[in-house]
Amino acid sequence: MEPALRNRLTYGPMMIAALSLLLWLDEAIEKWTQNWHWFSQTTGEPIPHGLQGVGLIILLLIVAPIATTEIAILFTAERVRPYRIIATIGSSVLAIHAFFTQFESFRVIAASTMAFIIVFVMIGAALRRAWDRSTHDAIVRMAGTVLATLYLGGLGWFIMAIRVKQSHRFAGSTYMVLMILFVVKATDIGAYFGGRALGRHKLIPWLSPGKTWEGLFCGVLFSGLVGSIMSPKLPGHMGMHPWKGFVFGVVIGAIGQVGDLLESLMKRDAEVKDSGRLVPGFGGVLDIIDSPLFASPFAYLLFSLFARIHY
Repeated sequence: MEPALRNRLTYGPMMIAALSLLLWLDEAIEKWTQNWHWFSQTTGEPIPHGLQGVGLIILLLIVAPIATTEIAILFTAERVRPYRIIATIGSSVLAIHAFFTQFESFRVIAASTMAFIIVFVMIGAALRRAWDRSTHDAIVRMAGTVLATLYLGGLGWFIMAIRVKQSHRFAGSTYMVLMILFVVKATDIGAYFGGRALGRHKLIPWLSPGKTWEGLFCGVLFSGLVGSIMSPKLPGHMGMHPWKGFVFGVVIGAIGQVGDLLESLMKRDAEVKDSGRLVPGFGGVLDIIDSPLFASPFAYLLFSLFARIHY
């Protein structure tokens, strides 16, 4: 067995176990805090569904500083050096912003708060450069810091929003987050084994020489199958017919591959194989989360659209 595959089979289940534990904690806290009377009496904020997303926000806050460091290393190849602390704070605050959108009183100021966070990151980077009494690379530093924040925190916002959003047409849940992860990773699995068995025509040889059109086809087909299996089991009125799940799986799986290629583009520019070495067989945190991150806004849109289609 190849060392890379052996490491994936070793560390993959460990990461799945850790993720499952956090999502179990997430669901458990939601149940424990249903009709949390003392919270409602203190804040005037009813939480009939319980406090949602606690496990997921813990995960995002753990990942943010590690992923920010990795993306800063990639950017450095082109002399773009984002301020890591500011980008980490910005990414984390965006995740927290999405977490707070479950509260009705916060939703009133959610849009203005979002704009403030982005502007704060830009101004913070400018002030940090001014602190050094240097104008050299000021624009590059500011742009790099904002890009790192939006790449991690902006895309991560949608994952958290999918978990906590509650309306008469949208009922967020940990199962929906798991569905995104399973569909995206199913594409990777299908593409890997399909490419090894049938791969003949290179997808983009100058960018990712290991990927083939045959592998991509097998990957999105497998992700569509996984989506069709999981979709009827979505909780509440979010449950989809299998055909919707198949379309969801194909679209999200394909977009996840685009996200993977986008990171490959950055890694090629930085002349590195992986974004880091934290997880043997997988590389860095960015190598693990790039596809789900990139797919999350599209998943949010598809969940919203399919919740309105009743056939």
